[in-house]
Amino acid sequence: MDLGIRGRKAIVCASNRGLGRACAEALAREGVHVTLNGRDAASLDEAVRAIDAAHGTTVTGVAGDIAAPETQRALLDACPAPDILVNNNGGPPPGRFQDWDRDAWLSALDANMLAPLAMIRRVLDGMCERAFGRIVNITSAMVKTPLSPMGLSTGARTGLTSVAKALSRDVAHANVTINNLLPERIDTARQRSMAELRATLGGVSIEQAYDEMKKSIAAGRLGRPEEFGDACAFLCSAQAGFISGQNLQLDGGSYAGLL
Repeated sequence: MDLGIRGRKAIVCASNRGLGRACAEALAREGVHVTLNGRDAASLDEAVRAIDAAHGTTVTGVAGDIAAPETQRALLDACPAPDILVNNNGGPPPGRFQDWDRDAWLSALDANMLAPLAMIRRVLDGMCERAFGRIVNITSAMVKTPLSPMGLSTGARTGLTSVAKALSRDVAHANVTINNLLPERIDTARQRSMAELRATLGGVSIEQAYDEMKKSIAAGRLGRPEEFGDACAFLCSAQAGFISGQNLQLDGGSYAGLL
């Protein structure tokens, strides 16, 4: 299927690795010119070179923390009129509610709620004026199935989800959509770190920790980053203009609820 976005321009936040990079690669494969972002300049440069070599579209990189206003400004300088915005950022580590002080909560909110909202604010009016916009927020399955060890992530991302839903109704008339992707157990470096934590705390091997993860997924396996990237690319497509304000779970069929 031709997704109808060849020649469009995209900003993909925190895209030097993991789920953000998978989204950037899927968009570049469709002929989208992508602006990448990441805190680590070396891995960002590698991602830019690799995606450019594989897909031949225009690929640029802006190093920096997406939560920093100067990084946000630099991204818009590099891509002044984006048609697509993919919001992403690393989540806070798991922990205990009793250990999280005010600073911990503010840091989580800044990284996983306020930063993506700031990026949406910067691009939304232009998208509406041009009558095309696709905004995808990478959040977490924990938005629907919260667990207390992931409370920092859940709290911040649920707030983002609520604001995004409200905004989606305001801009749908202008062919601007806002949707969320909710990953669970996708085979990335973050999942590796979770497996290592489980192995350390539970006294099991990394392989056993991975086996436990797989058993928790109805599909019996971890998700592949490219599957996640393809879902993002479709939500950014011309064909997805009637899909907005939605939370798409990528969890191998594991969610037990109806809504």
